[in-house]
Amino acid sequence: MALTALDPKTALIIVDLQKGIVGTLVAPPIGDVIARSRTLADAFRAHGLPVVVVTVTGVPPGRTEQPRRDLSTVPADFATLVSELGQQPDDILITKQSWGAFATTDLELRLKALGVTQVVITGVATATGVEATARQAYEHGFNVILATDAMTDTRPEAHDHSIRSVFPRLGETGSTDDILALLERTA
Repeated sequence: MALTALDPKTALIIVDLQKGIVGTLVAPPIGDVIARSRTLADAFRAHGLPVVVVTVTGVPPGRTEQPRRDLSTVPADFATLVSELGQQPDDILITKQSWGAFATTDLELRLKALGVTQVVITGVATATGVEATARQAYEHGFNVILATDAMTDTRPEAHDHSIRSVFPRLGETGSTDDILALLERTA
């Protein structure tokens, strides 16, 4: 679906571009994902729009069939954002304990207090952190845009499935350039 509109109060949400995750990814093109997320962040900041940077420091307590990473044994800088994002003091920092950025945080309240009605989402991993955040944003009534060239996953088939089959049901998809062009037309 082509991008149709950017609401006057749109926030950018960058999911899990932190040292402990980015450093373990083998799926390309993480450098491109970081660069495109930074480009979007700079543009949102220049337009006075909120930038949310999300890190994960835990996992929900539920039982799963697949082994989960024990985050109690990770390096001290695991949740440190990658410096290439150029985090700014006005950015909203959200630390989550689940896949999605809304479930275990006050993100919904903070965005709604700012009058935000739409979110643009980037980051890793496409089929977990990004998809869960998009699902939760949609369920909380936000319009959702997914920057498909500013996300990646270690599982290419999961990445492709999310983009092809899930994201069109949660919002609109587009490239970083598409979003930037829409931002310029809206400003």
